[in-house]
Amino acid sequence: LYNQYYEAQFFGQDSIRGKKKYGKPNYRILQKSFEKENLGNYVIMPLYPFDPIEEVLSERDELFQDNNKNGQWDVDELFIDDNNNNKYDRYHPATFPDYINWLGTDNQGRDVFSRLVYGFNVTLTFALCVTFFAYIIGIIVGGTLGYFGGKTDLFGVRLIEIFYAIPFLFLMMILAQILKPNVIILAMMYVFIVGWIGISLYIRGEFYREKSKDYVAAAVSMGQTTWKIMFSHILPNALTPIITFAPFAIISYIFSLVALDFLGFGLQPPTPSWGELLNQGRLNLQYWHLIIIPLASIASTLFLITFVGEAIREAFDPKVYSRLR
Repeated sequence: LYNQYYEAQFFGQDSIRGKKKYGKPNYRILQKSFEKENLGNYVIMPLYPFDPIEEVLSERDELFQDNNKNGQWDVDELFIDDNNNNKYDRYHPATFPDYINWLGTDNQGRDVFSRLVYGFNVTLTFALCVTFFAYIIGIIVGGTLGYFGGKTDLFGVRLIEIFYAIPFLFLMMILAQILKPNVIILAMMYVFIVGWIGISLYIRGEFYREKSKDYVAAAVSMGQTTWKIMFSHILPNALTPIITFAPFAIISYIFSLVALDFLGFGLQPPTPSWGELLNQGRLNLQYWHLIIIPLASIASTLFLITFVGEAIREAFDPKVYSRLR
C-alpha cells in the first residue's frame, strides 16, 4: 500500500561513476528476497506484475559517457566494457512470449502485454474524447445550419468545405512536433481541426428534414423559443442516425491515432500505443509477436465496435421493432 525507499547504486548515462541515492525498489526482486529470507515479510503483487514503461529484462546496456547528450552511445564515447570484448553491447533485443511475459517484450525490454492493455486504454480514451466533443460541436453547428438555412447555411457549408480542404495529416504532424501533446491535447487538436465536420453534416441533413414537419409548426405557433424548438423538439427526433453513426466514428478515430503513432507524430514516448508497437514490429521483422499481436488487437477491437454499431442500428430500426406490422 505504501512505497518504500531503499538506498541503491544509481548510474547515469552522462557519467561513468555511480552515486548512492534513495529510490523505489523492484518489487518482484524484493518479493523473491523476502521468500528466501523466510522472516514472515511479504509483498502483495498484482495478477500481472509488469508496468507498461518498465524495462523488465535483468541485463542492462553497458554504461557509457554521453558527451553530446543525445541519449545513445556514439563510436567516440567512452563506455564500461563489462565482458571485455572491446565493443559496446546492448542487451535489449525483443524476447518472444513465454510464461513470465505472456506476449514477450519489445526491443527496449518492456512487457508487450502491459503496453498493449495500456495502449488500448489510451486509444479508447482518445476515441471517446474525440467523439464526445465532436458531437457537441457538430450538433450545435449542424443544427444551426439545418434549422436556419438560407445565408447562414450557405456560409456554414462553405466554411466546412474549407476545413475539408485542409491537409489534416500534415497539419497534425506539424502541431504534434511543436506541442508534444498528451492524449487529451491530441484529442482536442483532432476535434477542432476535422473531428466535428462529419457529424455536423449529418445533423444538418436531419434538421432540414425534421423542421418541415407538423410538430415543429405546432411548437412555433405555441410561441416556443428557437433554441427550445431546435434542442427539445427536433434534436430528439434526429438522434437515431447520429447514434448509429457513433461506432463508425470511433473506429475512424482509432485508425487516426494508430496512424499518427505509427508515423511517430502522435503520443510522445514512453507513452504506450498500438501504433508505436506496430512501428517496432516494422523495425524488427524477425520478432513476429511485435507485428501479429498489435494487428490482432486492432482487428478484434474494430470488429467488436462494428458489431456493437450493428446492434445499435437494429435497436433503433423501426422496421425491426414496429408495432404496425
